[in-house]
Formats: sequence, C-alpha cells, structure tokens
Amino acid sequence: MANLSIKKLTKAYGATEVLHGISLDVHDGEFVVFVGPSGCGKSTTLRLIAGLEEVTSGIIEIGDREVNNLEPKDRDIAMVFQNYAIYPHMTVRKNIGFGLRSSNLPKADKEKRIDEVAELLGMTDLLERKPAQLSGGQRQRVAIGRAMVRDPAVFLFDEPLSNLDAQLRTQMRLEIKKLHQRVGSTIVFVTHDQVEAMTMADRIVIMKDGYIQQVGTPSEVYHKPANTFVAQFIGAPAMNMVPGVINASNAIELGSGSVVPMGRNLAEGTKVLLGARPEDLVAGDGPTIIEGNVNLQEPLGHETLIYVSTKAGEIIAKADGRTPPGVGAKVSLTSAPENLHVFDATTGDSLT
Repeated sequence: MANLSIKKLTKAYGATEVLHGISLDVHDGEFVVFVGPSGCGKSTTLRLIAGLEEVTSGIIEIGDREVNNLEPKDRDIAMVFQNYAIYPHMTVRKNIGFGLRSSNLPKADKEKRIDEVAELLGMTDLLERKPAQLSGGQRQRVAIGRAMVRDPAVFLFDEPLSNLDAQLRTQMRLEIKKLHQRVGSTIVFVTHDQVEAMTMADRIVIMKDGYIQQVGTPSEVYHKPANTFVAQFIGAPAMNMVPGVINASNAIELGSGSVVPMGRNLAEGTKVLLGARPEDLVAGDGPTIIEGNVNLQEPLGHETLIYVSTKAGEIIAKADGRTPPGVGAKVSLTSAPENLHVFDATTGDSLT
C-alpha cells in the first residue's frame, strides 16, 4: 500500500488541453472514486497515473516516489479495466497467476499467493474452471484477482462494472467494498455512475471538463455541494433549482412570489438559485417555498415522487407513499431551512 499524489497535472493532445492542472492527494489505504460525465477527464487521469499515457506537465508520486518517467511495470500499480480480458484457454488459477509471470518468486510461493487471493475472493472452488464456465461477476473477480496477486502499492479500476447487468453490478460493488475493508489497499476507482461513487468511496472526486469541481466524502458532496454542477450531478432525481434575487431585507424573492430568508448578507439585487433536493421538498404544512399542480406521480413504495408544475418550471418533490396528492391537485411545497442551498446564479458557486 502507498499514498498517491498528483500535482498540477495537465494533459494535452496537440493544442487541445483535456486536463487543466489538477491536484489531489490520496492517502495510504484510501478508496477514492473519480466520477463525472463522459469526457470530463477521469479515465485520462487514471491512465496517466498508470503510465499508459504521457504527462504533459505536472508530477505524479506513488509512495513519495516520482513516477513520471517510469514504465507502467515499474510503478507498483495494478489496473483492472472495463473489459476484464481474461484468457479463455486458461483456468482461473492460471489467469490469476498470470499477474506473477514476471515475478522472481519461487513456484511454491506463487501457488501459495494464488491460493490466498482465491480464498479472499471466494473462488477457491473455481480455480480449475475456465472462463466459459463462469458468470460475468466471477470473471470480473478473476480480473481483480490477477491484479491482487501482485500485491501492488495502488489499485486502479477503470469502470470495471460497466459491462455487468444491474444485479451483478450491485453484487460486485459490495464485494469490492468488502474486499477493500479486508485488505486495506489504496484504490483509485473511475466510474460515470454516481451510485457506485456514493456507495463505495471514502472520498469522491467530481470532475467536469478537465477540472476537479469538488473533493469530499459522500456525505459532503451530497449535503454540501460546492456548486450547481455538483448539486445536480450527485443525487437522483437532481436537485431542484429555483431562480431568485436578494431583496432589501436580505431575503430571497423567488419568481413564484415566495420569500425565503437568507443565512448570510448579500448585496441587494444579487441573482441566486435556491436549491432543494426532492426528498427535502415536501407537500404539506409550513412556510411555502413554491406551489403548483401535480402533473405526474412516480410511486416508489415507501414514498412517491411528485412532479409539480410551477411558475418557476417543473419541480420534483416527495409525498407520502400511501396517500400522495393526485394528478391535478394543487400543492404547497415546503422545506426545513437547513436543507436549502443557495448558489450564485452567475458563477454557480455555493453561497451557503
């Protein structure tokens, strides 16, 4: 295990710069997940760490050793790809052992290491099978085992669950998290799936257009988003945004006619966006944030999401799962003040 540090990392393809001086420290034994939309630079960052692409500028350190000029095999990392690419003609044992092909370990020590990894992954009974006899999740575990057997300083995962169906994704997500808890490895995991990021990470790195937007624990990025991009990217359905302006009393006047107190002093006339997550915006008694008519229900059993047509556009809110307001009903939506977020309408930065 080891710490990982990237300092002012940039990557350009010709005149096009795709990473713009990003910096991050990953602590020894930490599980860090990079997440963001396609083209944000998360996989490029991973490939730079692995040595599969050349750094344009900046420094990458693994275990306090600069690795910019080292070949991938010399960086003490192991990578698991989206396409697990295990060898169909080899048994599970030989596929896992392939990670040790360049090792100078005695054969007996190699076999012992393979057995230890197989036991950790719950694959001891499958060692003599070939990939065609395995499920998709088992094949992915073989790919993880091939990386683990080398006992690297840092594990790199590049969207390893993308090719699995929904049930297997959930299963493998839990297995990888349990594996991390057992072995305490330093892991950098790339995904476009915010659920994977929220459920697996110690810290999440949210990227957009080659820049890091926010780094924080799952709770921090969900409850204290740094800007409107993070607020709407993390969470499903996305956070509601209602435009407003600061009045002379330092309150937010919404386009709907409602007035919401502001927790800090801002200049009169400042344009803002009031953010509220659907689960924090409920139909019921209390200070009205916004009102409108229900035009769609989405029953989820224990609760129902209601889509409300308002003067500020469509708003998603939460209602009781047993007795939700019907389609066409007029509702007043309210929220606890501490659950509301305020953003600068121009920059998108959080003001709370």
